[in-house]
Amino acid sequence: MQMDCPVEEALIRKKLGAMKSVSGMEFNLMQRVLTVSYAPGALESVLNAIRALGFEPEPLHDGEQPTTAETQSPRWWPLALAGAAAAASEALSWTGVMEWAQAALALLAIALCGLHTFKKGWTAIINGNLNINALMSIAVTGALVLGQWPEAAMVMALFTLAELLEAKSLDRARNAIDSLIRLTPETASMWQLDGSWRDTEVKQVVLDSLVRARPGERIGLDGVIVRGRTTVDQAPVTGESLPVEKGEGDTVFAGTINGAGAIEYRVTAAANNSTLARIIRVVEQAQEAKAPVQRFVDRFSRIYTPAVCAMAVTLALLPPLFMGGSWQEWIYKALVMLVIACPCALVISTPVTIVSGLTAAARRGILIKGGIYLEEGRRLKWLALDKTGTLTHGKPRQTDIRVLAALDPARCQALAVSLASYSDHPVSQALLAAASDSARLPVNNFTALPGRGVRGEIDGKTYSLGNLRLIEESVGCSAATKATLNALEQQGKTSVMLCDEESVLALFAVADTIKASSREAIAQLHALGVKTVMLTGDNRWAAQAIGAQLAIDNVQSEQLPEDKLQAVEKLTLQGVTGMVGDGINDAPALARATVGFAMGAMGTDTAIETADVALMDDDLRKIPLFIRLARRTYAVLIQNLTLAIGIKALFLALTLAGMGTLWMAVFADVGASLLVVANGLRLLRQ
Repeated sequence: MQMDCPVEEALIRKKLGAMKSVSGMEFNLMQRVLTVSYAPGALESVLNAIRALGFEPEPLHDGEQPTTAETQSPRWWPLALAGAAAAASEALSWTGVMEWAQAALALLAIALCGLHTFKKGWTAIINGNLNINALMSIAVTGALVLGQWPEAAMVMALFTLAELLEAKSLDRARNAIDSLIRLTPETASMWQLDGSWRDTEVKQVVLDSLVRARPGERIGLDGVIVRGRTTVDQAPVTGESLPVEKGEGDTVFAGTINGAGAIEYRVTAAANNSTLARIIRVVEQAQEAKAPVQRFVDRFSRIYTPAVCAMAVTLALLPPLFMGGSWQEWIYKALVMLVIACPCALVISTPVTIVSGLTAAARRGILIKGGIYLEEGRRLKWLALDKTGTLTHGKPRQTDIRVLAALDPARCQALAVSLASYSDHPVSQALLAAASDSARLPVNNFTALPGRGVRGEIDGKTYSLGNLRLIEESVGCSAATKATLNALEQQGKTSVMLCDEESVLALFAVADTIKASSREAIAQLHALGVKTVMLTGDNRWAAQAIGAQLAIDNVQSEQLPEDKLQAVEKLTLQGVTGMVGDGINDAPALARATVGFAMGAMGTDTAIETADVALMDDDLRKIPLFIRLARRTYAVLIQNLTLAIGIKALFLALTLAGMGTLWMAVFADVGASLLVVANGLRLLRQ
């Protein structure tokens, strides 16, 4: 719980890094989790080493989640009393009298609020780590030795207050993830063998249990509805703005909100493996995949602090020794520079910003596997898209019916639907869906003709329903009918014909229809400067028809998985490329793209695991939203780096010019930390 920021990370990393039994460490500062790889039997020595630094490690067992409690804050009254004592000491200094009282009040203020800082500072010094606590302890001690009583006291009080505010700000960033965890209720109403319902902890509910969700309740586990109808608000998981109708056979997800209907569902995933639990794991693990900017900051901070400390020592010694300067004046300037030297604001600015961006995306149903993909997303130049299920619904629908004989259209529809009802072909299913209210006629001697269609007797007469090949084999096809077929094919439609024993009676066309959101998504991508290419296994006419309707920049048809992979490889030579697919069939291309997007990943383990970014529903508009969020996150990262480095540079210049004070140094350190944390948290409101 004491591991709050990079100050503690550096201390622990140096201590454990010197142990031969430790082979690796991974830090998750936002969740206060340290993962250590160590030799067998070395656990106790690792724990003792951490305790020696003043921390209390809490080992986590398999599957156990870290505590979400906030930072243990010190009591306010000692800090308030310390501030009053420091202010009184400062007031007396203005009068220039009672120096002993100034010193007494200053020492009282430091004792009330600064002992903890001195303790942590001493621990850091004996472990060879010049963190902010060590630097602050040296600076305040130096100010006391120089007789700067009021300033030493006020600086310590301000530093303690600023540290407290910073800890509270970081807790808010942690709570962004905790809010996802709190979406799942602790209990669910489970059916018992005696026929009753009993509230049970969700982690105790096993697979295939029957669970009830009352109107207005949060659904506790993933499952399939077996009784009842309702609407479900899936916004916590998918980011959808409107509730979704649910009935028997439909899937529900943990953390979503049941509407006005009571439902009973069969549990399909344990609490620790629900869709929401996987989302939380992805967000937490994503923090460990550092973005390029974050890696740069880590490298820079390792050079920055020793360099500034060396400058401070030089500043304290050279002017008095070789230029006739006052020891008191130059040592004071060196103390100010020491406080400015801590890179805390610089280092904490990136993880807070990245975590805020990742969490903001997760709230909208966009799972990003790491900060690196959030940063790459802003640079996307090309986006390759699968057609079926991504741009289109993936289910053919009837679009046209042309009656070619002197026959009632309703009769033609009834004949076609009656024959189609015996087939599971997608085209037959499309005809059935379009005429679900048509009366079905009895079919005798039904025959399926593979690769051609179907045939059967209705009211003693033989009818056939199938493609051009079947019709030509049966009754022949006129030039006019072939021209109609070609025209429909060029529109990307698939046609079947109904004929009797003498002539063609009607023609039916079906097509995979475009999602309503696809047009808007492509337009938004173009507005963001992202070019689009459609990669599909469909024929050229169908692909061109869909591409033209959506204004796709480049259409490539009849693509096998290996062809899609080669296409993505060529696109990456032209710039950062994204690939959108289902996360399974398009796996090679998804893996090769700079950023791979899986569509409709809700409830799908494979899709969440395969892609770099998983979109929890089938709304393609989430990709331009992701790009905008990525660009906004990068802008905030640059703002934070500019703030952190700019403020430090300004106060270093003021110190060298003789205008810097310890008060200014505290603002340059903790004040800058507060600014960058607050700025990073703004992403949660995007």
